[in-house]
Amino acid sequence: MSPQDSSTGAPGTGFEFRVLGPLEVLHGGVLQPLGNPGMRSVLACLLFEPNQVVSMERIITTLWGEAPPATARTIVHGYISKLRKMLAAVPDTAGDEEAPTILTRAPGYVLTVDSDRIDAHRARALINHAYGLDPAERSRVLSEALTLWRGPVLSDISSSRLHRMVAANLDELRLLALEERIAAGLELGHHQYLVAELSGLVDEYPLRERLTGQLMLANYRSGQRADAQARYHALRERLSDELGIDPGPELRSLYEQLLRDDETLLGGDRGSAATVPADGGSARPVPAELPPAVAGFVGRDRELAALDRILADREQGMGNLLAVLTGPAGVGKSALAVTWAHRVAHTFTDGRLHASLRGFDSERAPLSPGEALIGFLKALGVAADAIPVDLDGRAALYRSLLADRRVLVLLDDARDSDQVRPLLPGSPGSLVVVTSRRRLDELVVRSGARMLPLETLPTPAAVELLDRAGVPGRSASEPVAARRLADLCGGLPLALRIAAARLAANPGRGVADLVDELTDERNRLHGLDIDGSDASVRRAFDISYRNLHPAHATMFRLLGTVPGHTFTAHTVAALCGTDPPTARRRLRALVLAHLVTEPDSDRFGMHDLLRLYARDLLAAGAEETAGSGADCARAALRRLLHHYLVVADHARRFLRPARDELDFSGDDTTVRPAITGRAEALEWFDAEWPNLVAAIGTANAEELHEYAWPLVRLQFNYLMVRCPWEDWIAIYNTGLDSARKLDDPAGKVLMSAGLGVVHSRSGSPAVALEYYAESYADAVNTGESSWLAMAQVNLGSALFRLGRYDEAQRHCEEALNAYRMLGDRYREAGALNNLAQVEQVSGDREAALVHLRAAEAMYREADDLETLAMVLNNCGEVSVEMGHVTEAERYHQEALDVAQRCGSAMRQAAAYLGLGDAADLRRNRPVARTRWETALSIFEAGGSPRAGEARNRLHGWSRAHRNL
Repeated sequence: MSPQDSSTGAPGTGFEFRVLGPLEVLHGGVLQPLGNPGMRSVLACLLFEPNQVVSMERIITTLWGEAPPATARTIVHGYISKLRKMLAAVPDTAGDEEAPTILTRAPGYVLTVDSDRIDAHRARALINHAYGLDPAERSRVLSEALTLWRGPVLSDISSSRLHRMVAANLDELRLLALEERIAAGLELGHHQYLVAELSGLVDEYPLRERLTGQLMLANYRSGQRADAQARYHALRERLSDELGIDPGPELRSLYEQLLRDDETLLGGDRGSAATVPADGGSARPVPAELPPAVAGFVGRDRELAALDRILADREQGMGNLLAVLTGPAGVGKSALAVTWAHRVAHTFTDGRLHASLRGFDSERAPLSPGEALIGFLKALGVAADAIPVDLDGRAALYRSLLADRRVLVLLDDARDSDQVRPLLPGSPGSLVVVTSRRRLDELVVRSGARMLPLETLPTPAAVELLDRAGVPGRSASEPVAARRLADLCGGLPLALRIAAARLAANPGRGVADLVDELTDERNRLHGLDIDGSDASVRRAFDISYRNLHPAHATMFRLLGTVPGHTFTAHTVAALCGTDPPTARRRLRALVLAHLVTEPDSDRFGMHDLLRLYARDLLAAGAEETAGSGADCARAALRRLLHHYLVVADHARRFLRPARDELDFSGDDTTVRPAITGRAEALEWFDAEWPNLVAAIGTANAEELHEYAWPLVRLQFNYLMVRCPWEDWIAIYNTGLDSARKLDDPAGKVLMSAGLGVVHSRSGSPAVALEYYAESYADAVNTGESSWLAMAQVNLGSALFRLGRYDEAQRHCEEALNAYRMLGDRYREAGALNNLAQVEQVSGDREAALVHLRAAEAMYREADDLETLAMVLNNCGEVSVEMGHVTEAERYHQEALDVAQRCGSAMRQAAAYLGLGDAADLRRNRPVARTRWETALSIFEAGGSPRAGEARNRLHGWSRAHRNL
């Protein structure tokens, strides 16, 4: 194997992931525990798309189909948390190799990993590498790839959707590799050795025509002519009986060659296409106009396979005659089209036509259809003086000449559908491939085109492109820096090739040096230029930008200020000071121009380099912008942050009562999305969560602190329901920093209190106590009795968890008295609940239950379902301790119902735990065990420290069961 392809070998150290068989994770060759089936399925989803975002919706659908549980998102969050812990638990010892990590990226997660550590990727890389090698080396490489299959793909995972989505494709890949390895063996003259193997394979896959053809050829070359013909007749009868079809043209042609003892069969050479006789017996021209194949082409397996399917469908007479490759500037549309065209050129025996339509050429006008037809007609042998003058006449003659021919037509860089339509053949024999920066939807509607949108390259393919286009082996010497460089280029092939050229031009410069230069966003686009050359990412973007309508151009520039990775029409309307319908229309126009993406319905995104380009345009103060770019950017960001404040405040009120002074309910300066209930509120928070986190960070970084800490506070009700611990801690630390810089008394009290809550609920009461103490000190400074009472309730909670019951009781009683004086029944309920916990542990269960019932009534008044579920579970727990099993079951069952209504997974888990305790009291051990197992799975998925409680109960049950 050549040096640049050595990465296809199995990793010797660090992590290795195996999906070609049972799912396995190894570290240093040692098998690692993977947890329950759900966790394994989530890992499999991420492994099949390494270094690419896998949406939360896709994961949920894969795990549960069309009927996921209400807690699906929380359970997935928990699985991700456990997978992160598994990956972090074992230090990677692979030298400079970065350990695999799982990152949160809207709208889901991305597994960053050297894909050579995944056996499916290594298999694909080996199979791709085998293409074009001499037969002996090709056979060896393909044999190596085939050894990676250890059995049926994901044989230990029951997800039927995963099997439908990926297992079938990988099984097909194995068969293709097997057929190619056999083809290499036939080229080497190993036909006698292959007869036995092929006989077994044909029996196993009786409808696979290529295997039958290979067996026929091996039989024929081994002197078994009758067996070769018998195999053909057996397949023909089977196809006729089961499918009602005949063998395909290739197998029929092979059979005819066998019948006439074609001597080319003995050498394994099927011959090459000859010129096709034209009228009068003369040979007609066979144009071969394809540009040279692109050097260092990598990746695009999915798109190449899609083009292959279009070609295969066309051979069956049922496919499209037109494929359109679309995508942003620099994504590699032309490279893909030319590469694929060269791969299949031999199937188009009547020629390959090519035209650069110059739809987005900065120097020359677009090529007219009439001009393109002149070139095509000349290539097809029409004399210049015989070419019709008018466009319709040229198009008619062009269609007539291609009527009985098999020609591939490549139309590169089309501006619009009108430029393409006159160049389409009228007969089914030919195939047209078009590339364009615009989505040519009209060709889909009017001409039945198959649209193939191109996205950027995943990190492994991007690193491989850096190697092939620059200095081979450079990425192996600096693997971490190479992956970082690929990320900074955003996987955009044009940017990657420019970066590779810069490295090649300066052999002494390390990859890390270029990474340092490009890390600064202000220099990145300039760093992706080549002096004295037209090669420039900025120049490629300029051409697309200059074709925009002024209103669309203004919106594009402002999108550079959006902190998150995705945005909706409502957020963009606020950003641009317009209304959502207008914003949506302009966004769709930018999507058509491939300057914006629409990954999900009505949710849009932008490539990182395009975002920087838009930001640079805004900073430069483009002529359409009123005022300076900096002023426009800051004003737009303020509008966006204000929008988030208004909508978050509106949405949070459906989850729990708002108990602070922040109130944007009367604000009508921004248009809110339609949120009319709890489910819609949770859906909005779930979808916008990564953007809200990013917006909080940006507000703090831009010193817009008056937006930062209030926006953090407005997330509290959502955080209490979903419990994303890591994000909770991060944004509240940011909010506390902003509150301190503003010296805002309420902000400091609330931010410290929020940090106390998250550390308390995630199992760190000592840390929680520190933050609660800080919140208490700030509350004392405010002189506000309500803040002081809240801080005391919180202190009581942490002191209780630390076993300091007397102190906890004192703070709870003082807070209770303060709230009663203030007439605040909602917060009085919190003090009663905490006081009841102290009484419960002290043995005064009757008093505890009295206080809990009073708190229950108050939370019902406030319609705080999440906290009501907590209090109901507490009532059930006390009832279990008192031996009142019927009451305990009633409390826990209602807690479960309420928790399901509000979407709180942790409260559901607590209810299942209590229901298990009640069943245990009734000595119904099987039911108790089932409920405890359910609680354990939810607690573990959510990363809750209460998982230990469920685990201890199950261990106790197991010991008791063994002693029976």
